[in-house]
Order: sequence, then C-alpha cells, then structure tokens
Amino acid sequence: MPHKHNADRRHPIPKMAFKVQNCLAYEAGLRRRGSLTLWIEDSALEHWQSFGQGGQARYTDAAIQTSLMLRTAFKLPLRQTEGLMASILTLMNLTISVPDHTMVSRRAVTLPVMQPASVPHGPLHVLIDSTGPQVYGAGQWLEAKHGVKSRRTWRKLHLAVDAVSGMIVAQTLTDQDVDDPCQVGPLLDQIDDPIGRVTADGAYDGAPTYQTIAAHGEAIDVVIPPRSTAVASGELDPLTQRDRHLKMITEQGRLSWQAATDYGQRSLGPRRE
Repeated sequence: MPHKHNADRRHPIPKMAFKVQNCLAYEAGLRRRGSLTLWIEDSALEHWQSFGQGGQARYTDAAIQTSLMLRTAFKLPLRQTEGLMASILTLMNLTISVPDHTMVSRRAVTLPVMQPASVPHGPLHVLIDSTGPQVYGAGQWLEAKHGVKSRRTWRKLHLAVDAVSGMIVAQTLTDQDVDDPCQVGPLLDQIDDPIGRVTADGAYDGAPTYQTIAAHGEAIDVVIPPRSTAVASGELDPLTQRDRHLKMITEQGRLSWQAATDYGQRSLGPRRE
C-alpha cells in the first residue's frame, strides 16, 4: 500500500530468519512440483472414437481437442504431439488409438471456436494504469555486440481492466512521451457497457481527468488519490469528488481514505515494471 503510516519514522523491518525443520517433507514437496498428472474422464474415453466401414477409426471432437491441448501445453509440433499421445495411452493401458497428425491438422480448423469469457453485466468497476514495454532494435544489438551505448526506447501500454473479472476492456499504445491522463478518454471511449467506478493511481490526479470521466457519466465514482501538493478547487456547493477526497484525507488520514474507498482493488490492475 502506498503512503505508509509514519513512513518517515518507520524502521525497516528485518527479514524473518526461516529454518527448515522438516527437510524430508520439504524436499518431497519440491519434487512433487515437477510431477505430471494427466487424467482423462471416462465419458471422454467412451466416446473417443468409432469405426466405419473397413475398420477405419473415426475420432470425436474430444479426441482432437485433447491432442491440441497437449500440443499447446507442451509447445510441440503435430508429429511429436501424436507420439506423446500414443505414449500416454500406452502408459494408461488403453486400447484406443491416437489420431494421426494429418487428421488433427485437418480437423482443427473445423472445431467450434471457444468463446472468450464475457464482461459481467451492469456498471463496471474500471481500473486504469499503464506499463512500459521496451522496444528492442538495432541500438540494442549494437550495445550487446560492440558495447555501444544507445538510448533506450519505450512504448507505453495503457490498460483499462474490469476489477471483477480481471478482463482487459480497453487498451491504447503510445510513445513514451505521452502522459497517462490524456489516455483516460480514449480508453473509456472503447467501453460500451455502463461504468460505475474508475480507479487509478496518483499519476492521473487532476481536474482534467475528473472532467473526462464525468463526460462519460455524471454518476461515475472516481477513486484517485490526490497528490501531496493538491489543493481544493474552492467550489463549496456542492463539493467535487476530488475535493471530498482531499477533505477526508485531511481529516482522517490517507490510510483511512484508502480503506473507506477500497483503493486496494487497484492492485488487481496492471503493474508498472
């Protein structure tokens, strides 16, 4: 949590000394982390395949999907996936056969597409933040090969995340010189569902951000911690949301404000690296 209570007077807490008491159980637990368990439902095995005229095997969609899932999990080509499936069925003492790699390749394009999870209905609680992916190019190659110093280049990825489902509902990619508050509007423009709340960190504090959010809905609750140098706008009737935050922090402290506004949910959003 930011703004620790009495941060300037707090002493660093030493790391707790931890000594393993049950070495055998601890090592066994570490070994179990590398164990592989594959379980196939009996219902899937019962409908794994059928036989047509001449004894030719006909595989169900479940068999093809199982092969594709193993291929994705272990990042294998189709031929190696076929071999892995054959060895697994042999170890399980099963008499069913494995679809060959050519059949998996043909049937993969005919399988129904799995629909992604949808955003929950109702007003969304949107978490906004940004991160900075580094761009690697010729400059980084020269630095690694010849030790030539080059200026690092970044891109800023601005994200809006639904706090309930964790789904990314909007994103923009900009240069490193673009500030965060100016991307609030483009992010909210991409969201078609109603918005009930917007939470962001102190980098987004400012009257323009509140005005941009209010343009998408007057009833949207805004939770942004004011900067330490923030001053009230002077509007008394009624108080703006930002002024209410400032008043509460002044009277009760920043930690109480964080607890009252549930600001800790911002940790569900994207982190700056």
